[in-house]
Amino acid sequence: MPRPTAAQFAYGSCTVIFSTLAMLLLSRTSSGAGIAVVAVVALALGLLVAMTAPQSRARTVAAGRPATAEEPAPTPVSAGAGEPVRGRAA
Repeated sequence: MPRPTAAQFAYGSCTVIFSTLAMLLLSRTSSGAGIAVVAVVALALGLLVAMTAPQSRARTVAAGRPATAEEPAPTPVSAGAGEPVRGRAA
């Protein structure tokens, strides 16, 4: 199971806080059992939101060239090798 990202923690935490406040204000409960039910429902909702938030995906290797076990070493080029530098034609 992958670790949750910072965004998932933030989404879940905000959901728990705001849904708890909203449910307590809307239900106007003052009993301990009512507050406990609201808290459990808010935690479940926050967990649901955090788990359904999109996760970052790993980067994929370009499909143009297959990955090989060992890449060939680049050949060294000396400073004077290659074609001579020619001036511009007038």
